[in-house]
Amino acid sequence: MHCISLPSSHLLLHSPPKTTLKLASHVSPRMFFNDSATNNNSGSTNGFSLIKNVSQLLWGASLPPGILISTVRTAWTSTWQIMMSQLAPSDPSGAYTRPPSKFRLNPTAATTKLHLYVGLPCPWAHRTLIVRALKGLEEAVPVSVAGHGLDGSWEFKDVPDKDNDILVPTMDRVNRCRNLKEVYRLRKGGYDGRATVPMLWDVEKKEVVCNESYDIIEFFNSGLNELAQHPGLDLSPLELKEEIEEWNRVIYPNVNNGVYRCGFAQSQEAYDVAVSGLFSTLARIDDHLGSSRYLCGDRLTLADICLFTTLIRFDLVYNVLFKCTKKKLLEYTNLHAYMRDVYQIPKVAATCNFLEIMDGYYRMLFPLNPGSIRPVMPSVCEHEFLCRPSEREAMSSVGKRVRHVLTCNVEP
Repeated sequence: MHCISLPSSHLLLHSPPKTTLKLASHVSPRMFFNDSATNNNSGSTNGFSLIKNVSQLLWGASLPPGILISTVRTAWTSTWQIMMSQLAPSDPSGAYTRPPSKFRLNPTAATTKLHLYVGLPCPWAHRTLIVRALKGLEEAVPVSVAGHGLDGSWEFKDVPDKDNDILVPTMDRVNRCRNLKEVYRLRKGGYDGRATVPMLWDVEKKEVVCNESYDIIEFFNSGLNELAQHPGLDLSPLELKEEIEEWNRVIYPNVNNGVYRCGFAQSQEAYDVAVSGLFSTLARIDDHLGSSRYLCGDRLTLADICLFTTLIRFDLVYNVLFKCTKKKLLEYTNLHAYMRDVYQIPKVAATCNFLEIMDGYYRMLFPLNPGSIRPVMPSVCEHEFLCRPSEREAMSSVGKRVRHVLTCNVEP
């Protein structure tokens, strides 16, 4: 059977325009939404103070009258539905339906002069960074790392890499564009669709090669072996392809996209269905990993990479922001140890920038977090905790050989 198509687009939402709420005929304080978290200017402070003073004058220490609460709630609900329809298209039941990738890979058209565009918060882009690192394709396929702009778009900025041990946002290193949308528009015929990551770019033809994550990681795994530093590492061996596909059919809809179906659900019914599928699948995988080091036995595969990029974000983001609250990943003994095991593979930790991940979700997904407040990082998501021994190496001998093939070690 052929591998299923895994949509890979990850969209950051454009912040809504500032709105004005008229409380009286001569009073028009401005309601600062995203700007209240990003701009520490006097206008924001004065606007908040004015609202506070007016509310105290009208109602004193009491709550606002019920009619005002009902009116504001109705207005906010309507606005939320409009924004969510753009951020997360849904079906009639309110269930999130991810848009398909626009550009699929044609391996015969791919050149050897390629450039990868990614965003660090995005789990789909994260897959490509991990496979690129494990195969040793850093020199063969240079990368530009887009950061989250204040308007919600993917934009390029030069962030100093103080420690030189994790990826950070960069300038556009090949096209010198200000944001990812400009890069997409450089292709022949232009492009006005969603500018999503990951995106593989043909430098010579100035063309989008692919923006489907699974196509890209399969291509990195086997299509560039003549340029890879570790051509012998095969993350999708022929004898395991069917098993990998079976796991993808389970993990993609229920876990990878399942967390988004929880967070972007626009009805209680849609949320209940999504959260049930998510946690029943996590329980099934946790049980399986009790007797198997990786999903397909004692060999790391693309299925593990796809699962890992969701797991590493689970307690950090999805458990809170996406309402995946039934259990924390830490409560799954096998799953959490498995995640740490993958994290400790040389070069993987360097692809995980936790602050960028948190900012990309908490500060930019406005409908889910209007205050744009980023919570404190859970201690169990810090590098030191994730480097605690997973004690899973004893389950196979292959894992030791994988670490021997790769070059650097993660400090315990």
